[in-house]
Amino acid sequence: MSETARHAGMLLVDCLREQGVERVFAVPGESYLAALDGMHDANDIELVLTRHEGGAAFMAEAHGKLTGQPGIAMVTRGPGATNASIGVHTAMQDSSPMILFVGQIATWMRDREAFQEIDYRAFFGSVAKWVTEVDDPERLPEVVSRAFHTALSGRPGPVVVALPEDMISSATNAAKGMAIRVARPAPDPAAVDEAMAMLATAQRPLVLAGGGGWTDSGRALLKEFAEGSGLPVSCVFRFQDLMDNHSPNYVGDAGVGMSPHMKQMIGEADVILALGPRFGESTTDGYALFTAPDPVQKLIHVHASDREIGKIYQPVLPIHAHPESFLTAVSGTPLAASETRAAWTAKGRAGYETTFDLPPQPGALDMGAVMRHLNDVLPQDAILTNGAGNFAIWPNKLFRFGPNQRLLGPQSGAMGAGVPAAVAAKAHDRNRTVVCFAGDGDFQMTGMELGAALQSDCQPIVLILNNGMYGTIRMHQEREYPHRTAGTAITNPDFVQLGQAFGYHAERVTRTEDFASAFDRAMGSATGAVLELMIDPEAITPRATLSQIRGD
Repeated sequence: MSETARHAGMLLVDCLREQGVERVFAVPGESYLAALDGMHDANDIELVLTRHEGGAAFMAEAHGKLTGQPGIAMVTRGPGATNASIGVHTAMQDSSPMILFVGQIATWMRDREAFQEIDYRAFFGSVAKWVTEVDDPERLPEVVSRAFHTALSGRPGPVVVALPEDMISSATNAAKGMAIRVARPAPDPAAVDEAMAMLATAQRPLVLAGGGGWTDSGRALLKEFAEGSGLPVSCVFRFQDLMDNHSPNYVGDAGVGMSPHMKQMIGEADVILALGPRFGESTTDGYALFTAPDPVQKLIHVHASDREIGKIYQPVLPIHAHPESFLTAVSGTPLAASETRAAWTAKGRAGYETTFDLPPQPGALDMGAVMRHLNDVLPQDAILTNGAGNFAIWPNKLFRFGPNQRLLGPQSGAMGAGVPAAVAAKAHDRNRTVVCFAGDGDFQMTGMELGAALQSDCQPIVLILNNGMYGTIRMHQEREYPHRTAGTAITNPDFVQLGQAFGYHAERVTRTEDFASAFDRAMGSATGAVLELMIDPEAITPRATLSQIRGD
């Protein structure tokens, strides 16, 4: 039966509500006024008003990664869409479900290079799973349903839907459509048996876990399977929260800055069970740890998308299934105990433990000590976020994620992702502790989203690691062109005053011994907090100073 006639913007909001959407991240624009009008009476859908379209898209990506449901962003045409493209690219590389709705010129203006006109299929074609434009309001429910299916099916990812302004403001009687259900591919029982047989006879097996689409129950199944079968587990780049890091079977992350013991484990493994990763550059150490197309290691690749299996490396056993479906299939039937396998796993765990043995850091504020304190005091359901830069080593390498703690960091390496991700996480659950790690350069890309958090009452704690430079680039610069720095020094504002201007508790920390009390005050603040941590430029990595990298 048809709904009461209303404009398509109201229909769009009804469609989103039917799909369970509770929150939309947006920068308003005249190209989609009707959709904003549809939000006017949508008291059950929160509108988080962001300060930049890149921030809105980053928030939608983080929401998708955290909840498993598509994060929704709305932006205006042209510059609004191009600003948002960084979040779309991040969602693609991180396998996060996301839908970006973009205002568009009127249909009758098309191909005239109208004001802010862009061909979105061409612009987003290589960084989104699907890009479309809705010309007929009667088809809007069909397109929204397909967008949700596409974002969630197989390898999760971003979808872009353009909304011409004459279409979205047109009257329609179309029904909103029903809530979608996504099919989850299950493994062939014979393939499961073969995989278990290969793991049972392996001398040096390794589980690589990663990719999108995981749930809390899936993470629990992974831990149960690994511990019950005596298998070592490594999580790929910025998916460290898939496995309880306190488990004796967790052996570290396979990502940027991979530890020597992790490279050795991957290289020496005889059977690798890959549960969900896409074998990107970071996981493979620049494609050096596996030979293409036929790895020396016997590869069992379990993935929900058939397009990922064999894309780079040919598995001896391909299994087209959701990783959680595979883990459900093997639940309750662990491998028999093996002394060889136990020793191999223990060796990997011992290697992981050594990664926490750090030398004292240069300067008065030692981030090693800071991380030890955070490991001790953060709640068991805390969420950590970060953007991109050498500062991200600290939450990514020196924090032990428990079973209920989460990491929201961009596998795409996008600077500026951390603050919006923290806002999205806090908006999703205002009772959880959310801590964002940001570099001084990284923070200034999206730091104005503190205003979005203030307006929506979802202020996180932000740690700004200030070393006065773009640290990662400076590190590479000094390695390749010692003493010839250019374009990497930063003149910064007063971050404490900036935080206070947004209504946050804010203070500067210059000494290690002052951090614990400062963080305690940050935790006690009802309006979020900004702590500026003054880092010595020499402390460029946990194990090598800038002078050592330069070769002095």
